[in-house]
Amino acid sequence: MKNPLHYQLSEYDCGPTSLLNALSVLFEREDIAPDIIRNVMLYSLDCYGSEGSQGKSGTSHIAMMFLSGWLDGLGKAGYMPVSSRYLRGKKVFIGEDSLINDALKRNGVAVVRLYYDVEHYVLLTGVQGESVLMFDPYYETGPLPQSDIHITLDHPTRYNRVVPFSYFNKETCDMYSLGDAHSREAVILFNENTKLTQEDTIEYFI
Repeated sequence: MKNPLHYQLSEYDCGPTSLLNALSVLFEREDIAPDIIRNVMLYSLDCYGSEGSQGKSGTSHIAMMFLSGWLDGLGKAGYMPVSSRYLRGKKVFIGEDSLINDALKRNGVAVVRLYYDVEHYVLLTGVQGESVLMFDPYYETGPLPQSDIHITLDHPTRYNRVVPFSYFNKETCDMYSLGDAHSREAVILFNENTKLTQEDTIEYFI
């Protein structure tokens, strides 16, 4: 059974929320062990705020890289059929030759760090034409000032935003831009039992 995806509980927990949402998209509720939830929360929210409060600057690149490697290790050990790949820098972009687009077309998902006033983690779950299907854990009912970003509450187990490709690759701090190419970050995840090979997707036969 699939659960509706979760919204962050505070201003800071977008990282662990998006990572757990990724697992919720990929796996049935019954297949997600409680120790996975525990460890995602345990090793995230590791950045200290300016006044010294833990978690008030969210989740670090190092923590996300560690959790990606840990989840991939679970898959290789046969604990659950998950695989994960951590991407950094210029490998993180949206477009025809993107590893992220490739994953989304093959039943994978991607947790990416981008901008929503500040640095922010969201979950990408699919491609629809020249737009990305996104679940942003920061709750908004809309509409947004950007009229071409569509907010929807009709797909609670998959996405709540439809965002044109053009927003992502900007090296700025604008809405949903991935920012400076050298400091970008993404985690690609698959359920190995539902992952499509390149030969399974229509695009590779053309």
